[in-house]
Amino acid sequence: MGEPEGLIPKHGGYRRLKSFQVAELIFDVTVRFCDRYVDRKSRTHDQMVQAARSGSRNIVEGSQASGTSKKTELKLTGVARASLEELRRDYLSFLRQRGHRIWDESDPRRSELIARRCASAEDFVTWTRDVHDGRCGRDGQNGQRGQNPSIKSVSSMKSTYAEVSANGALALIQVAASLLDRQLAAQAKAFENDGGFIERLYRIRSQKRRGGRPSD
Repeated sequence: MGEPEGLIPKHGGYRRLKSFQVAELIFDVTVRFCDRYVDRKSRTHDQMVQAARSGSRNIVEGSQASGTSKKTELKLTGVARASLEELRRDYLSFLRQRGHRIWDESDPRRSELIARRCASAEDFVTWTRDVHDGRCGRDGQNGQRGQNPSIKSVSSMKSTYAEVSANGALALIQVAASLLDRQLAAQAKAFENDGGFIERLYRIRSQKRRGGRPSD
């Protein structure tokens, strides 16, 4: 016989969520990007930083709230996803309004960034320099991989640091958005199948009245 169901399930493990890890990286990258390339006194600066922060912090809040409200968890995960979409549009507008290139989703420089699995903003900056200087894909981060002609040919095109950074941020946002879409689908299915806190409370109380025997 399994252990009796607790009223408040395990919750708050957001640090292990890949969506949170990528969203937190996006937040750190965006703060640096805006401080360098966007007027600090502008509304756009504040909005981009706040959208990036919202993408990360709503995952945290949703994870914490999941113990007592699956509905709140679902809602906050949706807010995180919407915030990152808002941020994506701001990066696209930045590139368009300044005449920079918007890289295609199949651009090998994006694949290179994702493959590096950057753990910090410093890792992202290293990738930015490698792309800007035409080193992206040549020897990777540790000099173990061989030259990739397709990446080298794209990297050789003149790009500004702002263009590289903005397109890199867009690649990270796409990863986080995909992870959150799957997370939302899983949360919605769990809510549909198991209900929320009220349903859980009813099951626990019913089990207590039956002397602790689990329901069929």
